Amino acid sequence: MARRLRPVGLDFVREAPVRPAFTARAAAPPEAVYRALAQEVTGWPAWFGAVTLARPTRGGTGREVRLVGGVRFQETVMAADPGLRYAYRVDETNVPGVSALLEEWLLAPDAGTGGTLVRWTFAADGPAPFRLALAAARPGLGRSFRTAVRALDARLATRTAS
Repeated sequence: MARRLRPVGLDFVREAPVRPAFTARAAAPPEAVYRALAQEVTGWPAWFGAVTLARPTRGGTGREVRLVGGVRFQETVMAADPGLRYAYRVDETNVPGVSALLEEWLLAPDAGTGGTLVRWTFAADGPAPFRLALAAARPGLGRSFRTAVRALDARLATRTAS
């Protein structure tokens, strides 16, 4: 059953009680990474292994996302700054315990390589059991993120090579 979450603003990424953040490097430039994140939403399942469906809703101001295991999200895009940032808030989910959730992807040029430094923050709130579960899941979230960035980078490299 879908549950409505507390609406939060972009400041939640700095104020949430739980905010695991992960960083990875991509060889692709920020514009290409941003395009894959924000403009090619339906392509997420091809590079983010946990995602089974992603599609824009409400004319691009929202997203529907489904994960392996049946997790579902209805989201609102909170920031879409080309080449810099992509953030979305979860409005409804079937995940128990969570009361607020916002994800932010920050992109910065990697001066040494010409690629992108990608930082993903998973800002969340919920009761103590949820917070403990999320803390325990941190290593898996980080692994999933790093694997996804590598897969995205490989996907973008094949486009460049074509």
